[in-house]
Amino acid sequence: MNKKRQTIQYIICDFITAAIVWTLFFFIRNNFIDAYYLIYPELRNHILTDTHYIYGLCFIPIMWIALYYLSGYYKNIYRKSRLKEFLSTFFITIFGTMILFFTIILDDNVPTYKAYYQSYLLLVLLHFVITYIPRFIITTTTIRKIRSRKLGFNTLLVGSNEKAENLYKRLESAKKSAGNKFIGFVNVIEQQEYQMSKYMPHLGKIDEAKNIFKQHNIDEIIIAIESKEHAYIEHILYCLQGTKAIIKAIPDNCDIISGRVSFNSMHDEPLIIISQNVMPIWEEKLKRLFDIIVSVLVLIIGSPLYIFTAIMVKRSSKGPIFYKQERIGQYGIPFNIYKFRSMVVNSEVDGPQLSKENDDRITPWGHTMRKFRLDEIPQFYNVLKGDMSLVGPRPERQFFIDRIVKIAPHYTHLQKVRPGITSLGQVKYGYAQSPEEMASRMKYDIIYIENMSIYLDIKILIYTVKTVISGEGI
Repeated sequence: MNKKRQTIQYIICDFITAAIVWTLFFFIRNNFIDAYYLIYPELRNHILTDTHYIYGLCFIPIMWIALYYLSGYYKNIYRKSRLKEFLSTFFITIFGTMILFFTIILDDNVPTYKAYYQSYLLLVLLHFVITYIPRFIITTTTIRKIRSRKLGFNTLLVGSNEKAENLYKRLESAKKSAGNKFIGFVNVIEQQEYQMSKYMPHLGKIDEAKNIFKQHNIDEIIIAIESKEHAYIEHILYCLQGTKAIIKAIPDNCDIISGRVSFNSMHDEPLIIISQNVMPIWEEKLKRLFDIIVSVLVLIIGSPLYIFTAIMVKRSSKGPIFYKQERIGQYGIPFNIYKFRSMVVNSEVDGPQLSKENDDRITPWGHTMRKFRLDEIPQFYNVLKGDMSLVGPRPERQFFIDRIVKIAPHYTHLQKVRPGITSLGQVKYGYAQSPEEMASRMKYDIIYIENMSIYLDIKILIYTVKTVISGEGI
């Protein structure tokens, strides 16, 4: 399945329909509602050259695409419910039309206030109908391909015995497919033989789930374990933590897993979805938009300071201006983090080391940068790339993560979200100088994840800026 192509297909259709809607609305409004054109009918021939129409044609479709993106419409593009799509299209149409009404339509020349209501209802009707029709066609075509097994989601089965076998048989024998394309199964308890070996490859044990996920591009994970394996459920969820896949479980296990029952279609096998989303989709998208806007502004407005910092780094000691290091990001995916170099070259010839108080590897200018967090500025580039967020748990190296999980196994819980330039852990605890201190700081980052919101991000950023300006360091 080509998710990117399918997403682009929806976006192009939404853009074109928004342009068509604006054109029809502008024509109907100016021919039958707008007082200016009713008084001067000879000007109707110039409607399509009207600057209001041209500006609207350029910017209004982009506004609609932004609203759909923030609502999460373009997420899970192959898993759409037509009823949910109908309702979401309707409610976003109502909301988006209200925005247009108060920013554009309210300034129109109209004979009576009744014309305002007519304009609003006309735009709602046109936008909803013309937008929903191509969406309905695309979604229906996709659902039919899934039901007929022409499209499928790479699925990993957690479980190896009777319940896993029964679930597999029900899904495979269903007249209309739920879209599961089983790649293989993993066991929870070691056995000499596994019932599921008759139907699909045995890919390993649950502890190897993350590597299996990466190797086989898994889209969905279904947990179908036996009653005797219920004691391992916490370990199973720990092993699956941080994967991008949708995680489900059979209802038999509902007494041990909290989640909601997925029942998007009368044809689907009812399974419990174990939600991994820590924020509503709209707020998650808004957080990303907020990250991008703030990062762009910081990089542009502060550019003279950054140039000065770069010059000072170059003058203070031999070596490159920037320092690049591999860190572990969301879902355990490695990325390169960028900083202004604050240490001497080859500062880790004896292996990975955390910085400590009075560290002689730090250059004199490096101490100043660290005091005011100037060395972290290049990470705004990481934010723009999508590797990081403004606020989130600080990313660590795999070398130290391997040591932290021995002390605090739940540390990988932090990989559910993008790492950040600043964090609640840094604000409340400060820099950590050992794996033990990293584990202690973790409790604040878990509190952040469990309470994530734009409001909390802004509070942490304000406190961070205040601390940086005062030169207290964090």
